[in-house]
Amino acid sequence: MLKRSCGALRATDAGQNVELCGWVHRRRDHGGLIFIDLRDRDGLTQIVVDPEQSVFTDAEHLRHEDVLRVRGLVRKRPAGTENLRLATGEIEVGIAELDILNRSEVPPFQVNTDDDVDENLRLEYRYLDLRRPRMQANIAMRHRIVKALRDFFDERDFLEIETPMLIKSTPEGARDYLVPSRLHHGAFYALPQSPQLLKQILMISGFGRYMQIARCFRDEDQRSDRQPEFTQLDVELSFCTQDDVLETMESAMRHTWKKALGIELAPFPRLEHAEAMERYGIDKPDLRFGLELRDVTQAFAASEFSLFRTLAQSGTGSVIALRYPGGAALSRRDFDALTETAKQLGAKGLVWIALAADGHKSSIAKFLTDDVVARLREATEAETGDAILLVGDARDAARIVAGKLRNEIGDRCHLRNPREFAFCWVTDFPLCEVDEETGQPVPAHHPFTAPLPDQWDLIDSNPLAMRAQHYDMVLNGYELGSGSIRIHKPEFQRRIFTMLGMDQQTIDDRFGFFVRALDYGAPPHGGMALGIDRMVMLACGENNIREVIAFPKNQIARDVMMDAPTPVPARMLRDLSLQVTGEAAP
Repeated sequence: MLKRSCGALRATDAGQNVELCGWVHRRRDHGGLIFIDLRDRDGLTQIVVDPEQSVFTDAEHLRHEDVLRVRGLVRKRPAGTENLRLATGEIEVGIAELDILNRSEVPPFQVNTDDDVDENLRLEYRYLDLRRPRMQANIAMRHRIVKALRDFFDERDFLEIETPMLIKSTPEGARDYLVPSRLHHGAFYALPQSPQLLKQILMISGFGRYMQIARCFRDEDQRSDRQPEFTQLDVELSFCTQDDVLETMESAMRHTWKKALGIELAPFPRLEHAEAMERYGIDKPDLRFGLELRDVTQAFAASEFSLFRTLAQSGTGSVIALRYPGGAALSRRDFDALTETAKQLGAKGLVWIALAADGHKSSIAKFLTDDVVARLREATEAETGDAILLVGDARDAARIVAGKLRNEIGDRCHLRNPREFAFCWVTDFPLCEVDEETGQPVPAHHPFTAPLPDQWDLIDSNPLAMRAQHYDMVLNGYELGSGSIRIHKPEFQRRIFTMLGMDQQTIDDRFGFFVRALDYGAPPHGGMALGIDRMVMLACGENNIREVIAFPKNQIARDVMMDAPTPVPARMLRDLSLQVTGEAAP
């Protein structure tokens, strides 16, 4: 008697006696015969029960999700009844023995389909949701991707080294999750937002090549591509250049997509940050489609349309044009709705020009000359039947809004194919940006990123002009991960901390252990982290990372299956010298 999975049998197995275990996917009564689709994670096998068999009565009372063990003879299905959509569709098992291992209550939703179900209900009964074919496929894809990554880095002599979950709080960026210490009154650990400093210390320790599939935690508001706890591929190399890191990580993706998805990736294009912003209005451009932004400010320098003329003459404003393929077919009401969408994306307004076969129509028709329209058509490569959208504002603001509008048009025109994978690199980011609350420079990413080698002299005079040895890997409009060449000289790291407004006491309190480690011969090093959850989400064609995580939190960071977080007994709080003030959140 062969023990097989429910997805393993083929026509070549006909004549074998087998044992299968799984869940009742469907039960059908046909002319006295009972057909049962038995399911496990590998697939389905059709089981046939004849009314003359002793197990027929038991089979009549089976329900969806009952757990069975069956034994019987594999045979080919009768001609014309094959199901070629199933790998097992040429065979069936004629049942000889049936053991009902466990009964199931009626599920709160259909497990044997991928029909839409309220997400919170799915998460409450996650153990049922995970039985559904789509979720099983997603979790299996996650396994294959992680295995391919581990294999790749192992073959390149990287060591996977685990870093601790309880570390020192060094608040930078998102809020830390804090863990109170029972043994050290009033003191707290933090859960790691990333192993950043620890992996740099591993380079100082001489390990040279490190990787880890790392669990990380950030107490931030939820989005479809964020979770309070997440998994990242963490990588660090010693004695490397930026090109070394980019080659390693790009090769890792090419290997992974080949092994896990059977797809050969083309070389990744590289864009400098300034170029990405100019062409796409965003530092994570979606390269699955064109529709590049065009600065047409000068076309309106002598225009009668005062708003755009003023922007053109100001020297600080821009008018950005975007082609809308087939947009001339939109009605005025459609354009009004599109204008409202643009405003929701941050625009102050939207100008449109519809290039119809009988001439152009526009929201500013009386201000447009044929010469201006011709210049706009040439700049955007628009054709008859298209529309041209115009956004005017301060230079950076206009590009950012137009970039968001470009993605909106990409969705409307079905240009963002989820089965197409357009990777790219974005490099040479600004080292600093201005904090909106304080007006002071803050790290654009983290304070351990090295500027371009020839820009250290700007740190005191013009830090906002400094460019970083920082790079992002982008896939289909998502930032898949970030990395940088690190500051490895202690005097330079102290200069960055000082530039960020930290006094010596603050530096010692937050980062003293790290700067002290740099004093003992830190090698040049750099690395990167890639989000596993986002990577798997995109590989599976999903648009929400909760679909590729076995046990995620919901939109408000709650685990509705386990009902967490919840209040704890007063005794536990006393042991930790904690007191809750106010009412607990519902």
